[in-house]
Amino acid sequence: MTKTKKTQKEETYEISGEKLLSKVKELIKEGNVREISIKDKSGKTLIVLPLTLGVVSAVLAPPLVAIGAIAALVTECTISVKRNK
Repeated sequence: MTKTKKTQKEETYEISGEKLLSKVKELIKEGNVREISIKDKSGKTLIVLPLTLGVVSAVLAPPLVAIGAIAALVTECTISVKRNK
């Protein structure tokens, strides 16, 4: 029996607050994202979205509203994305 080891790849994006929500939606649509973390420009984590296969949009609606509120408050932020390879 062969065991498959799942590895994660992490990417970061520096983005302005006004483009935050559209970038998060774009990342979610890609489908292979496992977790999205949003940090302010000082590195403080503002929100972490764990994503799983089969996440439906109704489940994501409240976090997306929160991300919209964060986008209104921050001028610059960093998105960290963990993906399965």
